[in-house]
Amino acid sequence: MAQRSMRGAEVLVRTLQEAGVRRLFTLSGNHIMPVFDATLDAGIELIHTRHEAAAVHMADAWARLTGEVGVALVTGGPGHANAISALYTASMAESPVVLLSGHAPCSQLGLGAFQEMQQAEIAKPLTKAASTTEDANSLSRDLANGWRTAISGRPGPVHISLPTDVLEASVSGDDDLLAQDAFTAPAQTLALADAGALRERLHAAKRPIVLTGPATLTHAGRARVKTLEDRLGVPVIGMESPRGIADPALGAFAEVLALADVVLLLGKKLDFTLKFGRPPVFAATCEFMHVDPDDRELARSRTAFGSRLRSALRADTFPAIEALTRATPEASLRGRSWLAEVRQAIAFRPSAWDHATAVADRLHPVQALRPLQQILDRNPDSVLVSDGGEIGQWAQACLSAPHRVINGVAGSIGSALPFALAARIAQPKAPVIAILGDGTFGFHCAEIDTAVRYGLPFVAVVGNDARWNAEYQIQLRDYGRTIGCDLLPSRYDKVCIGFGGHGEHVTVAEALLPAVERALDSRLPACLNVMIDGLPAPNIKR
Repeated sequence: MAQRSMRGAEVLVRTLQEAGVRRLFTLSGNHIMPVFDATLDAGIELIHTRHEAAAVHMADAWARLTGEVGVALVTGGPGHANAISALYTASMAESPVVLLSGHAPCSQLGLGAFQEMQQAEIAKPLTKAASTTEDANSLSRDLANGWRTAISGRPGPVHISLPTDVLEASVSGDDDLLAQDAFTAPAQTLALADAGALRERLHAAKRPIVLTGPATLTHAGRARVKTLEDRLGVPVIGMESPRGIADPALGAFAEVLALADVVLLLGKKLDFTLKFGRPPVFAATCEFMHVDPDDRELARSRTAFGSRLRSALRADTFPAIEALTRATPEASLRGRSWLAEVRQAIAFRPSAWDHATAVADRLHPVQALRPLQQILDRNPDSVLVSDGGEIGQWAQACLSAPHRVINGVAGSIGSALPFALAARIAQPKAPVIAILGDGTFGFHCAEIDTAVRYGLPFVAVVGNDARWNAEYQIQLRDYGRTIGCDLLPSRYDKVCIGFGGHGEHVTVAEALLPAVERALDSRLPACLNVMIDGLPAPNIKR
């Protein structure tokens, strides 16, 4: 029970405690000093970063890796603006994040207050909900409402702005902190009869496929998807890459997807990753079923598929997976040969990769990446972090791990280092390997300082081809010439050393694995600056 003398900031922190928050990913600033002060005796750890977007990226990775809501705390005005771009990555990854931003005092709004900004309005297009708390007595309620919104339906980020005079205000009367169930959301379930009808239609098809979205690609999500696939005897494929059906991690999947005669979109948006459902991605005669928590997504399928959409049902993804699993009481043998064909297509990698070589003093991406698999295989909780760009696609094609965090459908770059820090906190004893390009390294390299301060070792493998290679490849393909793509072949390993980490420069394949072992043994944040041949991302075909 909060007493009359409590400030709004103290109510906020106690409410976070009630929600089970153990740490805040943050960067200090004037507007949030009341919250910093209130955390001192609350047992909530502050992981203070070097950039606000990095704080949000860390909260995003934390949510994906732990299943908890990730909470970022930043200051108002430009601090809030810095954090905004990272919300898009979290949104497209279906990651439940709450961004708390300081804000100019309510009493000064419209008068030209310090760093006054329409923060909620700026965040709204990138979040499920964005609001400004105007009364200290509503702080608990506003936080709980935002929390439930973040985890309900299709998970995603929520923003709440916190004016300084609200944080400093005394709470009038006894403010009843919310009960634990205030931070849970009712699920939209799928009726067992509907689940049974979906199962029957899948089993009646010759080449059925179930497609799921980014929320199912977490460690726990993949386990549920695997259970469903084993029970149904039907391929259940998760998609979270901006490359869509051309995702190198899915091998030659596009080839078998085009053969499907029935497709169930189970929490998977019909968007650019599926080429909007148009042939030849799907056969012109393919029929569809769609289960989704969002009526807008169901409406999109109705428009795209017309009479070929046989079923459109509103339900949350994981309750729908559970219902479909329960509606299939025994493991089905139907369609096992098709399931094997799909899985073989996904596992396919060109045999030429086994003999990959590069030019002098550079490694082929396969040479730079495949040896890392033996490191990831050492621990059941190993984490693979992969950023965007061409090197990220090679990494996703070459490597797998129990936990994987990638840039996601947003297609953004720059998140790998913040992701790696959050991964180390979430998995304190397992190897954390982050793959990123040299362009990406420049976004958040100062977070190596954060990692050193908090004792968070990981290994960052920087594929250095001295250019923005994704853009280089696009320009070369579309225009036959390039501009604005060149970078210096900089020594990013020395940058890491300068921040207090471990760094090594790798130019030959034989040196890679020993360098990784030394990086792990250093127990420091480590950067391997690996000079690579700037090849385009793989487009895998059999």
